[in-house]
Amino acid sequence: MTERKPPGIDFETWADRQIREAEARGAFADLPGFGKPLPGLDRPYDDMWWVKEKMRRENLSFLPPSLVLRKEAEDALAAVSRAGSEREVRGIVTAINEKIAEALRRPPEGPPLNLVPFDMATVVRDWRERRTEE
Repeated sequence: MTERKPPGIDFETWADRQIREAEARGAFADLPGFGKPLPGLDRPYDDMWWVKEKMRRENLSFLPPSLVLRKEAEDALAAVSRAGSEREVRGIVTAINEKIAEALRRPPEGPPLNLVPFDMATVVRDWRERRTEE
């Protein structure tokens, strides 16, 4: 619809004509989702639905940086429990400890961080003990 509305023609009439011509050309024939119900019709209306949907599609986070780092620390401990070698455990702990140390030097926005770097010896010892129990 790159064509401009000619002067003297009612906008509604012009728009209807554009739609009718596009439909005749088959421009609407193979649209994705044709014949399917609109997603989210069963949910209550939310003014920010489009923002939330875009963030979900693009896998974006809306958490403050301090909470994101807390989640990363939690995920790192979970990854340690699945690690296959001590070298892998040490790599995971080193990476998250570097992020925590940087956040302690320059506190991120949001709620207090409430994290300290993990003690490498304790994490490795706990990992070894869990492996011997299995």
